Amino acid sequence: HSAQRALENGATPSGVLGVVRRLRNNGYEVPIALMTCTNLVARPGFDRFAKDCAKAGVDGLIVTDLPPEEAAEWKTSADANGLDTIFLLAPTSTDDRIEAVAKLSTGFIYCVSRAGVTGAQQSGPPDLPPLIARIREHTLTPIGVGFGISAPEHVRAVWDVAEGAVVGSAIVNIIASGGEDMPRRVADFTHNLKSEEKT
Repeated sequence: HSAQRALENGATPSGVLGVVRRLRNNGYEVPIALMTCTNLVARPGFDRFAKDCAKAGVDGLIVTDLPPEEAAEWKTSADANGLDTIFLLAPTSTDDRIEAVAKLSTGFIYCVSRAGVTGAQQSGPPDLPPLIARIREHTLTPIGVGFGISAPEHVRAVWDVAEGAVVGSAIVNIIASGGEDMPRRVADFTHNLKSEEKT
């Protein structure tokens, strides 16, 4: 839903990179990873896209529909431009897929905590520790867990076994609700989630 909302509101790759550039020009130093699809990366060419991202100040990319066995060309372009390549794993991932992703991923691995589409959920990630343990057999690369993280207790469950919680749809929903107090509500929401961070 978030991608569809972005398209409906006129989001483009060049526009997103422009936002990243403005953030960097204003002194924003937190790492930025973009999530996109193969079509948008391949259209201008992998090398050109990687160079544009690096020049704007992007740190890494998650190309959601690019499997590791088809990622050699993108990996070469990303590496040449100092971009992290972040791949996805899910509860349904085979051991072979986990091993392949572990070899190619830099920055972090995006661990999908449940099968299905993204979106805020009411319950925490089920059976997360066994999935993380399977990944840990192959790599020490940091793991970020996403898909449905929307409450402090979800973050706590993630922090018990992984390095990061990826929050997307819950924040997008607040932004979509609009209102003059929307920025404050986003800030309050993220502050509440961060109260569960590791100490």
